[in-house]
Amino acid sequence: MNAPGKTAAKAFSDRRDRLVSAEEPLASLQFNCGGTIPGTIAIPSLLESVRKAREYGLKIARTMQAQDDHEAITAWIELTPLEDGCEICVRNWQAMPFEADGDASGEGAPHAADRALADFTAILDAEQNIVAAESEARDLTPLLKSMARAQGERWSKFVRIEGLDDRAKLHWRLLDGAQCMVEGSERKWTIGLYHRRTPVGDLAGFELTLTADRPLDRSVRAGDDPDEAVDHMIARDVAPALRQPLARIIANAETIRARLAGPLPDQYSDYAGDIASAGQHLMALLDDLSDLEIVEAADFRTAPDRIDLADVAQRAAGIVGVRAREKDIALVGPDISERVPATAEFRRVLQILLNLIGNAIRYAPQGSQVRIELDQGDGKARVHVVDEGQGIPANKREKIFDKFERLGRSGDGGSGLGLYISRKLARAMGGELAVTSSEGEGGRFTLTLPSAAGKE
Repeated sequence: MNAPGKTAAKAFSDRRDRLVSAEEPLASLQFNCGGTIPGTIAIPSLLESVRKAREYGLKIARTMQAQDDHEAITAWIELTPLEDGCEICVRNWQAMPFEADGDASGEGAPHAADRALADFTAILDAEQNIVAAESEARDLTPLLKSMARAQGERWSKFVRIEGLDDRAKLHWRLLDGAQCMVEGSERKWTIGLYHRRTPVGDLAGFELTLTADRPLDRSVRAGDDPDEAVDHMIARDVAPALRQPLARIIANAETIRARLAGPLPDQYSDYAGDIASAGQHLMALLDDLSDLEIVEAADFRTAPDRIDLADVAQRAAGIVGVRAREKDIALVGPDISERVPATAEFRRVLQILLNLIGNAIRYAPQGSQVRIELDQGDGKARVHVVDEGQGIPANKREKIFDKFERLGRSGDGGSGLGLYISRKLARAMGGELAVTSSEGEGGRFTLTLPSAAGKE
């Protein structure tokens, strides 16, 4: 069972999988990953192996891979379960420094497959505070509402993380890969945390994903309205059934494209990339059809609250900023000091702005500018998304809000539903979505919402 090589460190854990003693260099890795001694094992791969050895009462020997903020570590670990914990023997410790951009392609950047498999994604700042969150899973609706009311608070306050205490002080590496429970959901969730970097390499924040251990039960539960189950067939039945196989297709295609499964000629890697892109297009279309079904339901309602329209616009710009830089488009957001209070549902306003800004980036020429402007007055709050694209002829300005209308464009990944759904959402919140544009002079989309200025 032993691998060649002398012992590098010995350690012991207790029955709660806390590291109670450890020799160097394992002790330093524990501290660098945000843990303490004594304290819960902060090295995800070691924690998983120790739990298995203790729960099954079996000796385990395997390779451990980990990293702190400076080095990637590989070691051979031998685990022996004890009556009150586990003995840990570490051999063949090897540490290699990161390349400067290691986080951009490694664990710091979420793989497309991770995003596709996740039921929940959120953007966090460098302190792990909530910037924005999105999910279509109905058992995560309470989580989304709670987070929407608590923008700027630490995300871990809203979940129960198994085996971990004092969550506010935990290093992100201890949370990455951990299991958690969400109030209102019977499913078990796996946490993913990935770096977001500035262009100069500084930590800008994190992307958070939650991936469920199983698909959502599609049967009508006690207390559900059977009529609603029929009316929302795509959102409740079709989407969950298709999302998992589509996610697998995307994940497998991305694995092949990135040559993670082994060497592959460029031609076949390109084929795999095409498959992944097609799968992502189908996933987006499925999301649009689900939204379409929801907004067209007779009983559709939003949950308006007091929001800062400037803050939502700034968050939307931050989320799509990478896409703009990839196209060499200057995305100019509102000034950080601006405040435009409005009455609307945060998540729906963010959804509309992501669609408008995403469209502007998609169709604006390389090297141009997309601006997000704000104003208020006459009881209204307004946000404008202005691009320098080809513009829209006068006879087609209203037509672009029609269902499945794409003005003859094809092959751009759009479904022709985004603007239709966005206008439906705007009107459901007591607002409006309109466009003013002239051919050859770019477009100006304006979202108007009830103002909350002067209201308590």
